[in-house]
Amino acid sequence: MKRKRSVKIVATIGPSSSDPESLEKLFLAGVDVFRLNFSHGSHDGHRKVYEDIRAIGKKHHHNTTILADLQGPKLRIGTFENGKIILEKGDVFRFDLNLTSGDTRRVALPHPEVLEALKVGTILLLDDGKLRFEVIHQGSEYVETNVLVGGPLSNRKGVNIPHVMLKIPSLTEKDQKDLAFALDLGVDWVALSFVQSVEDVEKAKGIIGNSAQVMAKLEKPLAIKALEPIVEVSDGIMIARGDLGVEMDPEDLPVIQRRILNACHRIGRPVIVATQMLESMITSPTPTRAEVSDVATAVFSGTDATMLSAETASGQYPLEAVSIMSRTITKVETDPCCVRKLEENTQLPQQSVLDALCLAAKNAAEFSCASALVLCTDSFEDVVRCSRLRPRVPIVLLTESKQTAGQAGLCSGVVSIITRKEFGEKLIASAQKIAEEQGLATVGDKIVLLSVTETFVKICQL
Repeated sequence: MKRKRSVKIVATIGPSSSDPESLEKLFLAGVDVFRLNFSHGSHDGHRKVYEDIRAIGKKHHHNTTILADLQGPKLRIGTFENGKIILEKGDVFRFDLNLTSGDTRRVALPHPEVLEALKVGTILLLDDGKLRFEVIHQGSEYVETNVLVGGPLSNRKGVNIPHVMLKIPSLTEKDQKDLAFALDLGVDWVALSFVQSVEDVEKAKGIIGNSAQVMAKLEKPLAIKALEPIVEVSDGIMIARGDLGVEMDPEDLPVIQRRILNACHRIGRPVIVATQMLESMITSPTPTRAEVSDVATAVFSGTDATMLSAETASGQYPLEAVSIMSRTITKVETDPCCVRKLEENTQLPQQSVLDALCLAAKNAAEFSCASALVLCTDSFEDVVRCSRLRPRVPIVLLTESKQTAGQAGLCSGVVSIITRKEFGEKLIASAQKIAEEQGLATVGDKIVLLSVTETFVKICQL
């Protein structure tokens, strides 16, 4: 099934969308990548959703793409005697390892490695940044803080500590079990949370091997400091603007988003812009104008995909959210300004045979007014290098590899077709036939054929 747009849509599956009928409706409305969020749900539940998604893809002759998103470490405080307290600016408040219920003077922070990393002057953010504390004294098993921004604080609220390297593995014991389960299912991508360094990604890749592609979620300011090395070692990037927005000043986030997108373009990694894209549609059938502009900005900036989280997982209007996101992307991509901006963002090809072939194919498609670029390869890297150049026509991937077909579903402009490997004249005939069957070309149209195996680019007319 060929969409009328290049940028892909990632939808998170949850209570609002996990039954087979809802999944199929989301697929038909425009979902390209289904996200299984392992912060919620059971293995049995995820298995059922996985099987239903694969069945929907088979029914519609489409290679569906599935992303398993691991929870990662979650830093939370303990509980309070009365469930909630109120803190005022200027109060002195203690975080310690005492697991008894807290009060207006203290609460448990049951993470020794966190307390060890805190120093005088360190800033702690609680409840998604609503409350702000500064460390004024450090003991062996506690820290005392000054309340900079107060307010209500209730049980088990999350803790963020910007700009501090925490000695916490990005893969928790739960993550390791979830990862083994997800790989056994056969997911295409694994998203790694709480990435602080290149080593976090390398450790995950060492476990995953060739079973799936690894996506680093950039949600910590420390990861931004090591941006290019992390992008280099990862297979893909997710700009997780939720936690990233909590841990940095809001006015910095748009600049950081653009930096990440440019790094991904330059190095050649597919990238997702995520979090709060159509947040109001959790409870409203229509988005705000600012949200639509946010989606458009991501498209103008050259993202491979945009993501819906609670909008499709637990929102009241999951189908409407996918529909408006798809329509917005399609509209933006028809704007001549979008084409120019993508060309501005496209970095120069590397000095390699592969990039030379990809650039030749892109130029051949543009100047011959071809209807499609047919790429013949079993290598995911080949797909990424071709997609990175953002040809103005669809990229039809012909591959024998079911794994590559699924993984490529995240890349901008790519339509994956699993087919037998052909060579020479048989390959040309097969490419022409498939382009016509997919509705991408008709008799008299031209297609550009790029065979990485045989290292040639050829313009063919149907």
